[in-house]
Amino acid sequence: MSTTSTSPYGTNTALAGTTGTQDVATLVGRILLSWLFIPSGFSKIAGFAGVTGYIASKGIPLPEVCAAIAIVAELGLGLLLLVGLKARWAALGLAVFLAVITPLFHNFWAMPEAQQMMQKQAFWKNLAVLGGLLFVYAFGPGAWSIDGRKRV
Repeated sequence: MSTTSTSPYGTNTALAGTTGTQDVATLVGRILLSWLFIPSGFSKIAGFAGVTGYIASKGIPLPEVCAAIAIVAELGLGLLLLVGLKARWAALGLAVFLAVITPLFHNFWAMPEAQQMMQKQAFWKNLAVLGGLLFVYAFGPGAWSIDGRKRV
């Protein structure tokens, strides 16, 4: 008997024949990925003026709008990813968000030499996280998620 379910996002093959280890790994993976974004979204709310100032310092237009978008992406999509609700789309949204902001805010190639190593690490870390988000998009959030719960 297969526990594969279908949804508007396609077949959730993660449910078909998953092991307890895979279920734990996908849950822990979602928690760790989302933990990168959720606290950052909250801190942007608390420090909104500073965030908009930093965005403006990079020459990006409409810094208040961009800060609001960052909050929605990090906090909103991060929470969806955490609980596994619309998780594939949340992961894809966060991946697009990272793909856009990473070269804008971690452009190590244009930084003074003293800042290059830190910015290079942040740049490559973001690309690695983007890869993890693409895995969630491709394979789903796992059985221990709202999207993955067994349908009755």
